[in-house]
Amino acid sequence: MYATNSKLRGWWDEVNIIVWGASAKLAAENDDIKESINMAIHAGVKFSACSACARQLGVSEELSAMGIEIIPWGQKLTELIQNGEKIISV
Repeated sequence: MYATNSKLRGWWDEVNIIVWGASAKLAAENDDIKESINMAIHAGVKFSACSACARQLGVSEELSAMGIEIIPWGQKLTELIQNGEKIISV
């Protein structure tokens, strides 16, 4: 909800959600979560999922079909943290 409202209300110019770990399976299989992701994407939120997580959980194709980019996130996330980027982790 925060990500979608952030875009709709202009709180942030850019909002990116990284789908990481077991949440990848939940996102791929839960209809309520799918609907929330779809609404967020339509609001302008960008989604990306960890390729290793998605592959390990067998949900790469499902996430990709939802419009979620699948990429390796380990090193990139580490760089964001080391550079002091604004990150909310749930």
